[in-house]
Amino acid sequence: MALNVNTLKVGDTHEELVAENLSRTQIVQYAGASGDYMPLHTDEVYAREIAGYPGVFAHGMLSMGATGAMLTHWVGDGRLTKYSARFTRQVWPGDDLLAKATITNIINENGEVLAEMDVLTTNQDGQTVISGKATARIDT
Repeated sequence: MALNVNTLKVGDTHEELVAENLSRTQIVQYAGASGDYMPLHTDEVYAREIAGYPGVFAHGMLSMGATGAMLTHWVGDGRLTKYSARFTRQVWPGDDLLAKATITNIINENGEVLAEMDVLTTNQDGQTVISGKATARIDT
């Protein structure tokens, strides 16, 4: 169900668990779906021994995509007009990700009502992995 200007207000939030115990298999599946086979995400030996990381980690776009799914679940399909994200921390196999959007402003622009949102995704330790902004059309 789409958001409605009569029931929505600044400060409203929505949150959703977008990954639970993220697996290496899911990371590799994302590599296949995206075509991004960078060894930091797919090759445990490379990630540890050559790059110096504790192991493979998720693509930033995997986390951004999962966060974007939370947004469309809330605002409805085809309603996002802007979405940007900053990757602030790596996401590791075994992580849980909680995505949250908060309405920061409701504006009228070119005959449309838009909700501006802050977006934040955190891991199971409360550490921010995605920080972003989104804008969505809402019903009048």
